Amino acid sequence: MNHPNSLYYGDNLNVLRQSIADESVDLIYLDPPFNSDRDYNILFSSPKGASSEAQITAFEDSWHWGEQAESEFNEIMRQSNTAVAEMMDALRRFLGEDDIMAYLTMMTNRLLELHRVLKPTGSLYLHCDPTASHYLKIVLDGIFGRKQFGSEITWQRHNSHNDSKNKYGAVTDTIFFYVKEKHSLQLPRTDLSKKYVKNFYRHDDGDGRGLYQLADMASPSPRPNMMYEWQGYAFPKKGWRYERDTMQKLHDEGRIYYPADKKQRPRLKRYLNENQGKPITNLWTDIKPLTGAAAESLGYPTQKPVALLERIIEASTSEGDVVLDPFCGCGTAVHAAQKMGRKWIGIDITHLAVSLIEKRLRDAFPDGSFVVEGTPKDLEGARDLANRDKYQFQWWACSLVNAQPYQGKKKGADGGIDGLIYFQDSTDTKNNKQHKKIIVSVKGGSSVNVAMVRDLAHVVQREKAHIGLFVTLTPPTKPMLVEAVKEGYYESPHFPANTFPVIQILTVEGLLEGRERARFPDLARGSATFKKAKLEEKQVNQKGFFDES
Repeated sequence: MNHPNSLYYGDNLNVLRQSIADESVDLIYLDPPFNSDRDYNILFSSPKGASSEAQITAFEDSWHWGEQAESEFNEIMRQSNTAVAEMMDALRRFLGEDDIMAYLTMMTNRLLELHRVLKPTGSLYLHCDPTASHYLKIVLDGIFGRKQFGSEITWQRHNSHNDSKNKYGAVTDTIFFYVKEKHSLQLPRTDLSKKYVKNFYRHDDGDGRGLYQLADMASPSPRPNMMYEWQGYAFPKKGWRYERDTMQKLHDEGRIYYPADKKQRPRLKRYLNENQGKPITNLWTDIKPLTGAAAESLGYPTQKPVALLERIIEASTSEGDVVLDPFCGCGTAVHAAQKMGRKWIGIDITHLAVSLIEKRLRDAFPDGSFVVEGTPKDLEGARDLANRDKYQFQWWACSLVNAQPYQGKKKGADGGIDGLIYFQDSTDTKNNKQHKKIIVSVKGGSSVNVAMVRDLAHVVQREKAHIGLFVTLTPPTKPMLVEAVKEGYYESPHFPANTFPVIQILTVEGLLEGRERARFPDLARGSATFKKAKLEEKQVNQKGFFDES
């Protein structure tokens, strides 16, 4: 079944059913689409002065009732949790066959599977916004049980937001926390503020123990057996908080403050260096959202800060536990899990996301390795993907040459461009001359011809690019190879011993087998094409957990 540190391409419902074992996961974090009825675009890194074309729709966050929704709803009606079936039937009668019902049907089927794979001691965190959060909580109550609800966490993701004149600005997301059966929560703590320390830790005996505050030693409720005189001080009205043995131990340790006036009561010394900080509450305002300018930002539209996932993972797992994210996006949850020494499983339905996560993990953890499942491993798999989904094939093929997939305004309007690569071949920063462009054209059909090579050469000239990559599933003909050579070579001022064909024909099979690669000089080592994830300095050695695929 599932292997730790695995990244899956595919519909998470199918992956969960086919590849993830019962009760094998310690923590599930999911940040699914919110049914916001909008498109989310990835903003790729591009050199200064390049056009704003370097973006592509990551996913369309809209759902509609149709054959798929009806089929999944019927599955819910037939599964064993009758309470969930009755609940969904009632919601359908209330909502009808509208978009929100289609969304809830999709989520319910997947949450049932997530409940199955969660260990009895495991927990689930579902990240959502007010679009459907009230309905999602009903679904979660039905699947987990109302008593298994832990917290409704509110995360402040914006400081201000002018999103409407007719409602209050939306600045928060909701994270629902549920446990399966029993769960030990290790609440993280926040550091005490300087103001708090100044106001409450005002005493210091000069004995090296440092600052302390004075705490009441009286019992909050009547305790007759605690009503005894201590060191000449009368007991409080309801008695002391501690038994005699404990009081003696505190006295011997010098932890009791005795006032000169016997009419006052002794007080306990609580030292600052023993205070581990304040336990966090369900209101999270201290983790800042990502902006486009943040060093951590990779351009993914719904990317969450690593600190948010680190907090969740710290609270609900121990080192070596398994973390699952079934809506991986750009991979923040698996990144945080890897960083913190946890095993992980990630799933996403687009090759675009999977390739971005692969790159992110290799940049941040160069010594780590992981298994990627569901992506083509050979020519037969590539052909199957091309036959099933032209655009997923194009996105995947672009990842073979480390190119940004290109979409433009809409699918099909690419003008002969399927991918872009920027490379640096100059140290001259004037007029942005240090960055140059490569056009990528992907062909997944069963036949290719000379005209296609000529078309690519025309696009390279039109776009004022310097190199064109023709990535083909079908082997090129000899006339195609001759036509490519006619376009000449790009000569690099920094690599005078090498020349680089202006038009390079690369086969998918050759790229998969490592026999072929795109040839071009790049002083930036790829950083002009993709934002590079920061190298994580402290890496947990997890060799033995996983194998390279």
